[in-house]
Amino acid sequence: MNLRKLYYLMLIIPLFFFYTGCADDDTVDPPVVVNEAEVLTKYIVDNDNPLVNHTALTMIKASGVDANITAGVDQFVIDIRSQEAWDAGHIKGSVYVNASGVLAYYEEHNLQERASVVIACFTGQTAGWVTSLMHMMGYTNVKDLKWGMCSWNDATADKWKANIKNGFPLVQTAKAKPAAGDLPDLNTGETEGVDILRARVEAVFAEGFGVSAVSNTSISNHFIANYWNETDYSWGHVDGAMQYSPNAAFTLDGALETLPTDQKIAVYCYTGQTSALVTAYLRVLGYDAQSVLYGVNAMSYDDMPGTKFYPDTDIHDYELIVAP
Repeated sequence: MNLRKLYYLMLIIPLFFFYTGCADDDTVDPPVVVNEAEVLTKYIVDNDNPLVNHTALTMIKASGVDANITAGVDQFVIDIRSQEAWDAGHIKGSVYVNASGVLAYYEEHNLQERASVVIACFTGQTAGWVTSLMHMMGYTNVKDLKWGMCSWNDATADKWKANIKNGFPLVQTAKAKPAAGDLPDLNTGETEGVDILRARVEAVFAEGFGVSAVSNTSISNHFIANYWNETDYSWGHVDGAMQYSPNAAFTLDGALETLPTDQKIAVYCYTGQTSALVTAYLRVLGYDAQSVLYGVNAMSYDDMPGTKFYPDTDIHDYELIVAP
């Protein structure tokens, strides 16, 4: 081999190794792509989350909270109304925490070790939303104070007393659900159910209850979901509402996929408390769901066959602590 050929060979060999090395560096595993909403929904069901079967195990009455205080039961009360409302009068031993900060406060203070954690708001509706999110995280010692602080003392009962109403038109004509479609498109970037759930719950906490609530006068352009059994639905329902049975309607095996992904969804019940629980769950799954405030108590109170707020018996005279 003459010197000229040897010279060119020495130039070519390093280039060969350079390009081979670059090719090896560029070889990476393709990103894992999952249907996040499907993974999340299956994860919630597989982990026996009680919010899939909305069985009202999340609520506690004011009488129960007061009895626990008297008996010295291991109970922790978080009041999420407002600092001003808490200062003006609160349950003995309770602490004020902004609703969006409950998850962080709960975990920072290891409240999973307490026997029960009660969330108190004005009416029980925001507390229901918080309780739903906490249960989805596996914190099942959290309970929603039924009727909220409206049931604790007459001095804190204004909101429920002002929202017992009649005159909202209800109909008996049934409306069929649409055909099943797609689940919402979630983009947390996570691939495992536990991680998707955490990201979604934190996102819903951050957006607050305000976007999760709607009045009954503002739902005409919504997809309306009646969250009652068939018997109560046949008694009378909001015009255009479709019936979704409690306990199993919003699962992959139920009617979850009949909900639209491109329209606001109004969920209503009798009180607005159960619908707040359901709405939080649906928002975690990516649906633009809203809970109809005060439910049918604010539509057809005198005639409805379901759960009513009775001021004479549901408002107690339990002690209110005023901040110094």
